[in-house]
Amino acid sequence: MASTAKKRKSAFGGFIELVVTVAIAIGLAFLIQAFVVKPYRIPSVSMVPTLQVGQRILVNRLSTHPSIGDVVVFHPPQGATLPNNAPPQCGDAQQGMNRSQPCDRPTPQESSQTFVKRVVGLPGDTLRIVDGHVFRNGKEERGRYIQPCTQGSGSCTFSKSITVPAGEYYMMGDNRGESDDSRFWGPVPQKWIIGVAFFTYWPPDRIGTL
Repeated sequence: MASTAKKRKSAFGGFIELVVTVAIAIGLAFLIQAFVVKPYRIPSVSMVPTLQVGQRILVNRLSTHPSIGDVVVFHPPQGATLPNNAPPQCGDAQQGMNRSQPCDRPTPQESSQTFVKRVVGLPGDTLRIVDGHVFRNGKEERGRYIQPCTQGSGSCTFSKSITVPAGEYYMMGDNRGESDDSRFWGPVPQKWIIGVAFFTYWPPDRIGTL
């Protein structure tokens, strides 16, 4: 009888240990997603060919001070996500879409939506945009990821240069002719950056680093 009781006690202890282990694992997974690594799904064609619609990426949430060329996830200004499919809004009505100068002043409020773009300008950089290509401090952006931009003045080419404000980052999609980005609604404050994308895990044929 004593042996049977010991076996039952041992089995119960093993079960409790399993429950605690699973609970800890789940808790760690939630903590990692909340504070370290978070998955995202690509919703649009703005980052083609680098990222396709439906592709999944992992984002390092500890990396919120990106470098030039980093692919980042962030909250844009509210001017980027207006209701009823309204055109994007710059903080200065004389800048942005169909204007001579790309937007350098975002609307003040942060959107709750998330965007994925590439960093093309750092705080203090002087930028000029010609045919969708960025001239940063006088040097032309290079990258096979850049897709042609042919819409012309006020979308792909701007006659005036801008300077990225302190503490803000300029974002553009790789698919320059099909990207709703900083040209139209302005730079992104550092505090609105969620993190830098570093890995893609779906679909299987596109698994790899970014």
